[in-house]
Amino acid sequence: MAVAISLTDEERVVLTKWSRGRSTLARLVQRGKIILLAADGMENQAIAVELGCTRHTIGRWRNRFAVDRLAGIEQDAPRPGRGASVRAASEAEIIRKTTQELPAGATQWSVRTMAAAVGVSKDTVRRVWRDNGLKPHRVKMFKVSRDPKFAEKRVDVVGLYLNPPEHALVPSVDEKSQIQALDRTQLSLPMFPGRLGTMTHDDKRHDATTLFAALSVTDGTLITQC
Repeated sequence: MAVAISLTDEERVVLTKWSRGRSTLARLVQRGKIILLAADGMENQAIAVELGCTRHTIGRWRNRFAVDRLAGIEQDAPRPGRGASVRAASEAEIIRKTTQELPAGATQWSVRTMAAAVGVSKDTVRRVWRDNGLKPHRVKMFKVSRDPKFAEKRVDVVGLYLNPPEHALVPSVDEKSQIQALDRTQLSLPMFPGRLGTMTHDDKRHDATTLFAALSVTDGTLITQC
């Protein structure tokens, strides 16, 4: 029979913070939810269905909390094999390289290149990235306009696409800025555990020349170029 869980007010506050924290480690978020649901009287099987994990996982953290309280679920129990300090050092180095360095000759880390650089397995790198919310292959684009008339211009442009005049031709223009040596117009933020790196969607041209071409997207016909 599963051990009953009762919480103090302070423990409930901490567990709630863990369960909702965007920058909290994923494993700690899950454990916080397990204990909160257990304290509400839910059985292990029901919690497992609710959180999408196994009864064994629920029982382990329920029992750990019953014995050692918050400290029992905050830290992983030591396991056979490599010492905890060695694993911790590898994890810290993986996080440091992921957030502060780039691999030679590449724009982002892969599981394979990071594993080779740190001297660990690909599975270790994958677990560290997953547990710390790191996704080197993804960048979140953003743009904060400095144009005081941005809102009214946006309404005009969006309105034209949503409700164009009858028989009107509305061209859409884009460029391949990713293949040019340009700077971004605003400061980008680096990757951080639990947060993607950011990058503006536009850039500084530095007097670079751009080739524009008008194409028919239906058949690839070149209409004109500049």
